[in-house]
Amino acid sequence: MASSLTLYSFCLFSTLFAFTTTATQYCALEKPLMHLHFYMHDDFTGYTGPKPTAMRIVTMPKMSINDTSPRTFGDVAVLNNLLTKGPSHESELLGRAQGFSVRVSDGGLVNDLSLHLVFEHGPFAGSSIYIHGRIPLDKPVRESVVVGGTGHFRFARGYMISKNCDYSLATGGSVEFNVYVM
Repeated sequence: MASSLTLYSFCLFSTLFAFTTTATQYCALEKPLMHLHFYMHDDFTGYTGPKPTAMRIVTMPKMSINDTSPRTFGDVAVLNNLLTKGPSHESELLGRAQGFSVRVSDGGLVNDLSLHLVFEHGPFAGSSIYIHGRIPLDKPVRESVVVGGTGHFRFARGYMISKNCDYSLATGGSVEFNVYVM
């Protein structure tokens, strides 16, 4: 009986020790909250260079003859947009916003966005942040979640606030990003 109690105590102690060690290692991964600020240039017409950086690859038929929106429920767009330090597409290049969006509402005003913020220049070159979110384009400010990252942003979590600077559903434009990431 004493032998099984000792074995039980040993197993319990070992489990608690392993849990405590793992929790301590996880807490050591915590990074301070960082605020990153930059602009994405969503270009459906080629204003940032010789070719567009965003393109509709699936265009759904209009649900109503009264629908005048340039986007429709079910449309899918792919993105390879510039990320710059300033609001002009000619300002310092930081990287690319690569991903896709699916129009998930009537009139095409809400997107389900999957986006990798890929840093090609500056202190985070070679790293990326993965964003996912519901983007209601008719709202002046939108919030998305930071799901993860690579390189400097491995195990990242946080959120992103986006708002249009000069934007049209038909042609695209610049979108301001404020990313808060740990």
